[in-house]
Amino acid sequence: MAAFNLTSSDPSTFILMGIPGLEAAHIWISIPFATFYIISLLGNFTLLSVVGKEQTLHKPMYLLLCMLALTDIATPTFVVPKALCIFWFNLKGITVAGCLTQMFFLHMVSVMHSAVLVTMAFDRYIAICNPLRYATILSNARLAKLGLAGLIRAVLFILPLPLLVSQQPFCANRIIPHTQCEYIAVAKMVCGDITVTRIYGLVLMFVINGLDLTLIALSYGLIIRAVLKISSKKAHQKALNTCTTHICVMLTYYTPGLFSNITHQFSQGISPCIHIILANIYLLIPPMLNPIIYGVKTKELRDKVGKYTCRR
Repeated sequence: MAAFNLTSSDPSTFILMGIPGLEAAHIWISIPFATFYIISLLGNFTLLSVVGKEQTLHKPMYLLLCMLALTDIATPTFVVPKALCIFWFNLKGITVAGCLTQMFFLHMVSVMHSAVLVTMAFDRYIAICNPLRYATILSNARLAKLGLAGLIRAVLFILPLPLLVSQQPFCANRIIPHTQCEYIAVAKMVCGDITVTRIYGLVLMFVINGLDLTLIALSYGLIIRAVLKISSKKAHQKALNTCTTHICVMLTYYTPGLFSNITHQFSQGISPCIHIILANIYLLIPPMLNPIIYGVKTKELRDKVGKYTCRR
């Protein structure tokens, strides 16, 4: 520990403490971390491999699943390896540049993930409300353009965060009570005036989440209106079943994320351990559950996975 006490005053280094107050349980906490991460990688790489090998799955819906899988691979990968180094080897040091880089990519991928969910809602809207023009409106080329637009949006929105933070002086005590360089945790290390940075972070949270959730709600409002006009109960069930999977994925993503952000911003009486655990749940659980949800709920994908697995 002496080495970390020395490096905490190093102007080029931060110290990530893991989960303060639960240091004695770090080894036990690492077990679900590693397990969720391995399951997430296996599930998402399997999805990517199956869709890549099966020509019949080269459709917008499954290409969107591949985009989602890529964000689900990237999100925990930016966090879990460093967290496991803290839990297993007590390697808590991280350079300021490395910390700001982790913060940028972590939040950039999160915004990209949200953009993919919006595009998936649009995909379901076209498939149900305008099925005859589905292939024309949402071609693979147009889907690639939407994915690129989502990536550019994520980079442009998130890039100012590390740039604003990097312009401020950091306090002498450079200990971050967290497993990761989350924006709010890093901002608390700044000794200068962070009013602009804090306002930008809050506006960003409400603009991105508010805009994306509004577009998703609008898509599903139009879907519900179209479904209610259908007289056949069987058609009702088929139309709604195509949306159930996407709704489950949205709930696993937005619910812990919004709750974590709200508790960070407005709840001062909550234990720091709770903040850190919520932040990690937000990053670990959705990437693990998404391929499982789609594998169970999507028959065509489930059949192809079974066929590919048996062949192997």
